[in-house]
Amino acid sequence: MSVAGRMDQAVFNQLLQLGGSIVAILVLAWLAGKLGLGGDERIRDEAHARQLADESVSGFDPVDIAIDKAGYGALLRDADGRILVLKRHGTFFAGRLIEQRPDARLDRELLTIQADDKPFGAVTLNLGAQAQIWAASLRRLKARDA
Repeated sequence: MSVAGRMDQAVFNQLLQLGGSIVAILVLAWLAGKLGLGGDERIRDEAHARQLADESVSGFDPVDIAIDKAGYGALLRDADGRILVLKRHGTFFAGRLIEQRPDARLDRELLTIQADDKPFGAVTLNLGAQAQIWAASLRRLKARDA
């Protein structure tokens, strides 16, 4: 085979490999979409926040809800005064009850809360004017045992 023939064969093999890679990527993207993977899930409204709260803590029935302006998290309070914090964890939401005064920091309209559950991590919520109200309610929770 001549040098030109070998070069044509090499180019053909590279194009074939590129085409196969593109087809594989498209198939994986289609499969991920069918399985509901990925996406940009956010808390849409109070009804959605209620649903997520009940999924996190069965029977949790909030009477007061503050949703982060971007929809990445929320604070919810039930009639017994229990507070639940929701935050996005990948494409799902995780929730934790806050039973004792958490480490919390208020910065204008942003409220950062560190739950007792260290693996849950901190959550920063843009609650607008409600941030100060919620920060005050967190301060009213019983202090941690020393």
